[in-house]
Amino acid sequence: MIDIHQILKTLPHRYPILLVDRVLSLEKNKRIQAIKNVSINEPYFNGHFPHRPVMPGVLMLEALAQAAAILAIETMGIKLDDQTVFYFAGIDGARFKRPVEPGDQLVLEVDLDRMKAGVCRFKARGLVAGELAVEAELTCTMRRVA
Repeated sequence: MIDIHQILKTLPHRYPILLVDRVLSLEKNKRIQAIKNVSINEPYFNGHFPHRPVMPGVLMLEALAQAAAILAIETMGIKLDDQTVFYFAGIDGARFKRPVEPGDQLVLEVDLDRMKAGVCRFKARGLVAGELAVEAELTCTMRRVA
């Protein structure tokens, strides 16, 4: 298990865009299971939607990508620095199956499909109470920036 303190050492993201609260399990080169606790205090709920708060789909995908980044970083045994960024390179087959609302715990399950030359492909899904909420194939790449 990886707690929030280790996540903060692994990912460059910070509030309000850090979307992984805890890693439940991680198998290098294989898979990760992490959680995002969805709170009514999230800033996006003020406008999405005031009458019926729902977590934006793009943020569900971002949470999956952050879990994928932790898996890739741990698998490669590296530490990101200020000149290294893990970017989205593609999102395929994204499907949203149920809304994610305040009080839900979004369980992020990401499997590493392949990794070659700094480009990683993942199969990812997010579940709430065992029910599929989001799924997608993610392609991410690590790049040095000046």
